[in-house]
Order: sequence, then C-alpha cells, then structure tokens
Amino acid sequence: MPVPARPDRRTFLTTAGATAAALAVGARPVRAQSTDKLRVAIIGVGGRGGAQLKGLSGEQIVAICDVNGENLARAGAMFPQAKQFTDFRRVFDHASEFDAVAVSTAEHTHAFATLPALQLKKHVYCEKPLTYNVHEARVIREAAASAGVVTQMGTQIHAGDNYRRVVEHIQSGVIGKVIECHVWVSRAWGWHASEAEATAAKDIVFVQDRPTTVDPVPPSLDWDLWLGPAPARPFNNVYVPGPKWYRWWDFGNGTMSDLGSHWIDLPFWALKLKWPAAIEASGPPVHPELAPASMAATYTYEADGDQPALSLTWHQGTSKPAIWTQGGIPKWEGGALFIGDKGMLLADYSKFVLLPEEKWVGYTPPPQSIPPSLGHHQEFIHACKTGAPTTCNFAYSGLLTEANHLGNVAYRVGKKILWDHKGMRITNAPDAERFIKRPSYRQGWTLA
Repeated sequence: MPVPARPDRRTFLTTAGATAAALAVGARPVRAQSTDKLRVAIIGVGGRGGAQLKGLSGEQIVAICDVNGENLARAGAMFPQAKQFTDFRRVFDHASEFDAVAVSTAEHTHAFATLPALQLKKHVYCEKPLTYNVHEARVIREAAASAGVVTQMGTQIHAGDNYRRVVEHIQSGVIGKVIECHVWVSRAWGWHASEAEATAAKDIVFVQDRPTTVDPVPPSLDWDLWLGPAPARPFNNVYVPGPKWYRWWDFGNGTMSDLGSHWIDLPFWALKLKWPAAIEASGPPVHPELAPASMAATYTYEADGDQPALSLTWHQGTSKPAIWTQGGIPKWEGGALFIGDKGMLLADYSKFVLLPEEKWVGYTPPPQSIPPSLGHHQEFIHACKTGAPTTCNFAYSGLLTEANHLGNVAYRVGKKILWDHKGMRITNAPDAERFIKRPSYRQGWTLA
C-alpha cells in the first residue's frame, strides 16, 4: 500500500491547532513575532546533539555545552558567537540570554538538564527517552504542566506521514476494535552470553561484566561531569562514546527505552494509551550491570472509553510474535501489528498494510484528518514562536516514557507487576522501588 501524498505546509498552519489541541499544554509564545529568531541553548552537541544543531541551525544558537571538548570545539566552529560550557548547570546561570533549550546528553542526565529549564520557564526539546527512570519521567511531566511552555521529545518518526495515516486507520475503526498489539525490533544490543552471539546480533560492543581495568580518560573528556548523578566508577572505553553507554543499567535502559520511544509511540498514539495496569516480561537471566540484548514485555491495558481492554507486547532481538514466527504475517524486520476484531494492520516507519491483504482490495481509506507536521524540529520552533501545540509534548511523551521503563522494571523484578500509576508504586512488589527511582544520586546532584 503506497504512503499517501504529503499535504502542503499551509495545511498544517491552518488546522494543527484544532486537531492537536488535546495534546496542548497551554504554552505561551516567547517571541513577539513568528519571524523572530528563537534564542536556543544546546546541551550536548555530539551524537544526537549534532542533529539538534542541524535542526535548529536556522535560529540563534546562543549557547553550546558538552562534556567532550572535541565535540564543543567542532560545534563552536559552526557557531562562533555561541557561549561555550562544559557543565550544563552553568548554562542556566545565563537564563536571560535564551528562550529554549535542546537536551541531547546521555539518558541518565536528561532530567537534570531538562528540569531547571522548565523551572525557569524555558521551552525544552529533549531527546528520547525523556528520562532515565519512571520517577524522573513523572517529575518532568509534572514540571512541564506547571511551566506552561512548549515541550517536545525527540521521537522524529512521529512527524512522518505514515504514522499519521496509521493513526487515522486505527481511530476510524477500519480494523474494528483493537484488542491485541505487538511491536518488535531486531536490534539486539546489550548483554550477550558469548562474543559469537554478539557478533551474530551485529552488536557494536561485547561486554559480559563491569570492566576491572581502568583506561586513560581521553584528554577532551570530563569524565566526572559525564557521570553526573550516576554512581562513580573508573573510566573504561566500553562506556563511551555513545551509544555504548546505553546498555549499562547505571546510565541507560537498553533497547527497551531507546527504540521503544519510536516504535511503541505508534500504538500509544493510535490507541490513546496512558498507563498500563500490569506488565509481565521475559528474557535471559537478569544481569546486574547490563540490559538484555533480547527480551519481551507484555502490557495489560484496561478498557478506557471506546477502547476495550488490550494487551500490547514489546519484542526485541530474537523475540518475535508467534504470528510472525509461524508465518501468519509478513516477516518484516521491525513492525507494529494491530489486531482488531475486523482485521489487522501491520506498519513500520515508512509503510503499512492491511491484513489479510485479499480482504482489503479496493477498500476506501478514511479521510486524512491529521495535518502534516512541519518537521519535528520545525514544529517545536513554530510552537515556541506562536504558542501552537506540539504532538510529542511531555504530557504525552512522559506517559510513553513511564510505560517503556516499566517493561524493564518487570523484567528486572522477574514477575508480573501490578502498577498503581497514581501512587507510582508496584503494589505486589514493594522491593521494586529501586527500579522506579534511584536510591540516591551522587553527591552534588539533586533533582528538585
């Protein structure tokens, strides 16, 4: 099925407010005219930070920050007028000089760079996953609601036309009531039983435990600042540069929180999901240091309005849905499968198909009701200047992030967990609190 043609930009400007109002946070514009340049501070300018520099380069980049001097020098050559910082906490000493902040640090410091910006009522674009754990996601979501500013998580695929057409099909009831959903990715980065297994999985690094050796810290890197609130440990090359760090529990949460931000975004949006009632996970034995390369997590959602109760299962690495393994659907490398009482819809980033295909020959698709995005960064910029809504604001992406993290919590607990979202606790496993919230932050770091 071909992807429908992309409507023009004017359509977005005239209709976005009406269709996305449900996700708006009541943000206020900060520039007098939409033609004024937004003054932006970029925190983290290597890796994903490079994408923020490019996406926001048409605005006024007034500050750049990175713990790696090489990254900072490279960005400084591109934006020589921008003030340079190594410690992002010092960026906020100059809050009067910028309107918005883009955060692209490692996952474990996202919340620490985002929260002060919200408290200062600065607009914030933060890379995914929004935070390191469930507690931090709740803190950021509530702070964003109080700040009344524009927010956007970096789920770039959300801006594509394909996701919009899928959402329209699901919400129009084309396949009926959705009662089951499966999402899978083939990426298998994390803990492997052997180097051969890691090689077969095309993993970027093979580690089985915390290194016992200490490597020289690169001259350009401030290792202490990179660690931030995480427990101190000696430097080793297995941790940086990114994305090596994301497999270590102290710094990230593996593929679940990373790619889950992109892939679970689709059913989360289409089915208007909020918080799961229960989560059960499976995978290899839990490693104390490393996230798994392969795993699965099944979320149970209770009925909500017109949406009946449903199960949503995440698969990564070697785990795949039974219907995929048995050849009941096309064996796409990654996908999101919606199973309704009238048929199925299978999607990935760029395409979708209704199944069984012979049933849908000649069908009439629903009208296009969701306006096109200006582009993920441009949507954020436009919102900052006009007060228009964004579609991945922290009200939405905070819930998505919480749910994704809970998949890893269930895996690490080793049993089905029952989630009390209001109390932010697992009612049947109080010992799991350590996976919801860090027991403590390293001295000198607080999230308040």
